Amino acid sequence: MRNLNYELKQLCHRNRDGSYATQADRAHMLDLIANQLHELGYKDMRATSLKPKHVEALVARWKAESVSPGTMKNRMSVARWWSEKIGKQNVIARDNAHYGIPDRVYVTNVNKARELTSTDLAKVTDPYTAMSLRLQAAFGLRREESIKIRPAWADRGEKLVLKDTWTKGGRDRELPIRTDSQRGVLDEAKAFAGKGSLIPAGMRYVEQLRRFTYQCEKAGIHKVHGHRHHYAQARYRELTGWNAPAAGGPRSRELTPEQKAIDRDARLTISEELGHSRLQVVSIYLGH
Repeated sequence: MRNLNYELKQLCHRNRDGSYATQADRAHMLDLIANQLHELGYKDMRATSLKPKHVEALVARWKAESVSPGTMKNRMSVARWWSEKIGKQNVIARDNAHYGIPDRVYVTNVNKARELTSTDLAKVTDPYTAMSLRLQAAFGLRREESIKIRPAWADRGEKLVLKDTWTKGGRDRELPIRTDSQRGVLDEAKAFAGKGSLIPAGMRYVEQLRRFTYQCEKAGIHKVHGHRHHYAQARYRELTGWNAPAAGGPRSRELTPEQKAIDRDARLTISEELGHSRLQVVSIYLGH
């Protein structure tokens, strides 16, 4: 292992900021950045060697590779974390606009919804992973939430309560239990997990996360975030009476004033249920 890759790995081990998923994503991204710097000709770097020229070379490469603005911003966030941990915050400009990185595009009107099928589940051999996937599809849960959830604790009759330690950003939230299908999945999850979570006894979250990822890849279940898209679009149709723009429904500019009011109320509700603090983000799921 090259010095930079090794030292960045050690930096991650010493600084465990954020959830396990955040830590894993950060470590993966730093390893990628180290490899790219090596390929760019910076072959003898150490973790403390980071300079403005390295950041500018990385951004130039990402632009040449047509990396999306969102991905570039995520990588810049990780690079800033690196610079902060080595005491060189000023190496990287605070504003991404300094590097000509465009704003993230939230509204795509591309349907990324993914429906979980019985065929999918039949390929999953780990029962914990299968149950997490079913809860994702039923309630629009994030991957981490669907693994850490303790179904018996979360079930409050007419609502599902998610603890702040399970959720992104540490924000607890509630989701309505609206359908017989949701009730059935939740009851099965409770019977399966007892009073515990969907992490097998004796295992840590990060270990079950690896198993979950492996199981999904082996079963050909890619982009599980699409289950949240499917939930959001089904919920939108339920609240408004018509399909979301991303699912072939009318665009916002085509709605009447009355329909626009219904549309906004629906988006606010779905934003809360998905755990997003910005209404704009919901457009990723629904279109605009």
